[in-house]
Amino acid sequence: MTKIVSLSVLLLPLVSAVASAVDRPDNVGSAKSAVRANSQRERRFGPLVIVGGGGTPESVGRHFVKLSGGGKARIAVLPQASSRPDRGASSVKMFNSLGSRSFIVNLEDPRDARERIETATAVWFPGGSQSALYGALKKASLIALIRRRHARGLVVGGTSAGAAVMSAVMISRSPETPTLRSGNTPSACGLGLVPGLIIDQHFVRRRRMNRLIGIVLDQPGRIGVGIGEATAIIVSDGRFRVMGKNSVIVVDPRGARVDRPAAGGLQSATGLRLHVLKAGQDFRFQKED
Repeated sequence: MTKIVSLSVLLLPLVSAVASAVDRPDNVGSAKSAVRANSQRERRFGPLVIVGGGGTPESVGRHFVKLSGGGKARIAVLPQASSRPDRGASSVKMFNSLGSRSFIVNLEDPRDARERIETATAVWFPGGSQSALYGALKKASLIALIRRRHARGLVVGGTSAGAAVMSAVMISRSPETPTLRSGNTPSACGLGLVPGLIIDQHFVRRRRMNRLIGIVLDQPGRIGVGIGEATAIIVSDGRFRVMGKNSVIVVDPRGARVDRPAAGGLQSATGLRLHVLKAGQDFRFQKED
C-alpha cells in the first residue's frame, strides 16, 4: 500500500504538468500560429499585373518582366481570348524586347500546354473576349492548374479581356440597355485569382460606370475596379498600386446599405464609396493578417 501511495505522489505532479501544458492558452496559440505559418508558406499568392487595355505601357511591361524573374523569366502567353491568326505575337515581341523569354501556349495538346505552364515563371493573357478565353482554358482543363500555381507564387498578368478574366465574378459583356436594374450586367465565372474584386477595363474611354455599379450592387460582397486604358493595377498581399497613364475607379460597397430587388427591379444603395486613383496611389481591399 505504501508503494502505491508513493507512486501516486510521483505521478501526480507529472500528470498536472502535462495537463497544464496542454491547457495553457499560449501553447494552444503557438500551435495555431505554426499551422497558419505552414499554410502561408504553402499558399504565397503571386502578384497580378492587370492592365485596362489600350496598349501596355513599357513601364508596366518592364515591371511584369522584373516580377517574373528578369533575364531568367519564362513567360507563357495564352492568347485564346482572340481569334486573330497572329494572336499573342505582339505580347511575345514586347516581352522578348524587355529581356525575357516568352512563348505562345497552344491548347490543341492540353498535356503539352500543362507542361509549358508548369515550367513558366509567369502567365500573360492578351485581349479579346474574356468568355472565349475562360471557355478555352476550361476545355483544356487548365483552370485548376493556373489557380494552384498562382497560389504558390506564379506571376499572372493580362490586358483587356485578360484583365476581366482575373475576377471570380466576371463581367462577360456589356448590358443590352444602360440601366441600373438587378441582373442587368451579364456575368459569368472567371479565374478567381482576385476573388474580392470585379475587374472592368477600357473603363473611362468606353463609359462603363453603369455596368460596374450594376454588378457591384448585384454582388455587394465584392469591390468594383474599373481600369483605364494604358493603365494597370499591381495586386499583391490584399492591396494594389496604380501604374500607367490614366485613372482607376473603385466602387466600394463595404458598409453601404444595398437594396436587393427581384430580378429586373431597380437597384438602389446608400453609402457607396467612390475612389478615383492615379499612378503611384495604393488601395487596400483586404485586411492585413
